[in-house]
Amino acid sequence: MELTLLGTGAPAGLPRPDCPCASCATARGDLARAATALLVDGALLLDLTPGAALAAARAGHSLAAVRQVLLTHPHDGPPVELPVGLPTAGRVPDGRELTLISGHRVRAVPMDSPGTGYEVTSPEGKVLLYLPPGGALAGHVAVGRTYDMVVADVVGRPDGLARLRAGGAVGATTDVIAVHIDHDVPPGPELDRRLSAAGARAVPDGTTLIVGEYHAVPDVPRRTLVLGGARSGKSVEAERRLETFPDVLYVATSGNRADDGEWASRVRLHRERRPGSWRTEETCELAPLLAEEGPPLLIDCLALWLTDAMDRVGAWDDAKWASDGQRALGERTAELVAAVRATARTVVAVSNEVGSGVVPATASGRRFRDELGRLNAAFAAECEQVVLVVAGQALTLRG
Repeated sequence: MELTLLGTGAPAGLPRPDCPCASCATARGDLARAATALLVDGALLLDLTPGAALAAARAGHSLAAVRQVLLTHPHDGPPVELPVGLPTAGRVPDGRELTLISGHRVRAVPMDSPGTGYEVTSPEGKVLLYLPPGGALAGHVAVGRTYDMVVADVVGRPDGLARLRAGGAVGATTDVIAVHIDHDVPPGPELDRRLSAAGARAVPDGTTLIVGEYHAVPDVPRRTLVLGGARSGKSVEAERRLETFPDVLYVATSGNRADDGEWASRVRLHRERRPGSWRTEETCELAPLLAEEGPPLLIDCLALWLTDAMDRVGAWDDAKWASDGQRALGERTAELVAAVRATARTVVAVSNEVGSGVVPATASGRRFRDELGRLNAAFAAECEQVVLVVAGQALTLRG
């Protein structure tokens, strides 16, 4: 099954008309995107957008052989412009299946938001899932098959991709193509980086793909360390890297601070922005979790883990540190680093980047700074990817 993406952008396109934002300002040339529309084997057009005939011609195709035009946008979505010679645009009711004269079968799948999604099965049995902007499959996903290709709003609805993975509809070989791309994410390398972390990719307008043809699915790094200063956006970056995966275990190393109202407010905000399917465990016993089989771990953060470890060995006391505290802390840190090296789980860990500002006034403060720097370096050495977040911008240091 041959699929040509006549457009890959949001309904208003990218750049949006008259939008002054930085993303729109840089979305020029190959980074510009028309509203998403798909041409399947020259016979089926999914979504009708302004300039579809011209877009097809630029991609080396014609709409002359199109026998069916189907819409996915909500019924009150943007008006459609029907080029001369195309059949009237229509919509398949949810749950119903349409068989085209070309041999393709099109089934409308129920959505959790207004609009219509389609499963398209080729005469050879390859299956494509196409979802409208802002949409995801409704309810628990149990389609009984793994799609060959999914074309969906990955940036806007990462939870939808997570649900597809949880139900087995997206597997290790599924080619996930992000469309309906808007100005929420800067185009170019930043968009590619975020999609790669989700196991997805974007392609330019006019690209022709073969559904079911092997394509190297972007590798999701198995171990990632996200570094950053206070309020740099490091925790948001770490959460974003796992938002398309179900059953994530969020490991909070903060401990129980029930008597600290300000801290409780911080924890509540963290919980509210995380997907509801994620579980939370408050512990500093990281080595056993890393040794277990299970879903991805998001560890936030190593600085608080180190605080707990230093508490346990009495590292804040100069005399205790000199006698056996330093040795005991080294053993506990080495245990954690060895567990990271041996783990088979997907891990994203957060830590504070220190040492760029004021030198701590006390010996214990300088000790913590030095030990955190050593821990970060040792942990980073065991990770496939290391990212530094500055002012909300992620800079890849490794991977």
